[in-house]
Amino acid sequence: MNDAVVTEARRWLGTPYLHQASVAGVGCDCLGLLRGIWRALYGAEPEVIPAYTSDWSEPQGDEQLYRAAMRHLRRTDGAWQEGQVLLFRMRRGAVAKHLGVLSATGPAPSFIHAYSGHGVVESPLSEPWRRRVSARFEFPLKG
Repeated sequence: MNDAVVTEARRWLGTPYLHQASVAGVGCDCLGLLRGIWRALYGAEPEVIPAYTSDWSEPQGDEQLYRAAMRHLRRTDGAWQEGQVLLFRMRRGAVAKHLGVLSATGPAPSFIHAYSGHGVVESPLSEPWRRRVSARFEFPLKG
């Protein structure tokens, strides 16, 4: 399963960043990337995504993205493995509002994410990024 997640995420590389979109090669944001991976693996998305702002309700302190991840993914605290979904807090005390897929572990870890101004890219999971990871999840096992 994890190999399929990384393979699908890599298919989205180069997709332009477009807030609330989820179409490979056309546009997506970080949630749109995860939505696209979900559709490739399982078919229909598990719920309709309401409109959302780029701040993810940060001023209200509402953990919308974390709650959605808890509804549809499996939280893990085990070993870091390719294919895991990384949930990021961009600063201490802020709500979690960025997602990526761990694409490589070992001495040169990396992750795939849709990043404003860059599109879907594979970035090193450097220490500044790693310390922003607030939770890790796995896609559910197929049926």
